[in-house]
Amino acid sequence: MVRVRLKRTGTRNVACFRVVVMDQRSSRDGRSIEEIGFYDPRSKEERINLERAAYWKSVGACFSETVNGIIDRVSNGKSRKDAVRKPVLSKKAQAKLEAEAKAKAEAEAKAKEEAEAAKAAAAAAAEAPAAEGEAQA
Repeated sequence: MVRVRLKRTGTRNVACFRVVVMDQRSSRDGRSIEEIGFYDPRSKEERINLERAAYWKSVGACFSETVNGIIDRVSNGKSRKDAVRKPVLSKKAQAKLEAEAKAKAEAEAKAKEEAEAAKAAAAAAAEAPAAEGEAQA
């Protein structure tokens, strides 16, 4: 059975991969039938010949999960270079952010209560002179 998968090239700790069509039984870096693309995880560069990939799919070749992902990204015009990873915070940093958010929420609630109390006092003060004026008349 024919399979489209990655073939490792490059030196130790500096891996690059070729997207190749090869027999399923052959070794990872063995002889390939055809080379249809390139993938460099360090620079996040991806190239693949979509016409040849479509041909091999029509013939019945199986694609590895990684190659399927590369084909999806290349066909949609997306690049791994554009992807932005969210920073992973430590537990200590997360606890600090949560404590700051809680303190901010409490401060806002306290300020809101004080504003409402001041507004109620102003309304009561405004009603008091009006009530005195009616009592004198």
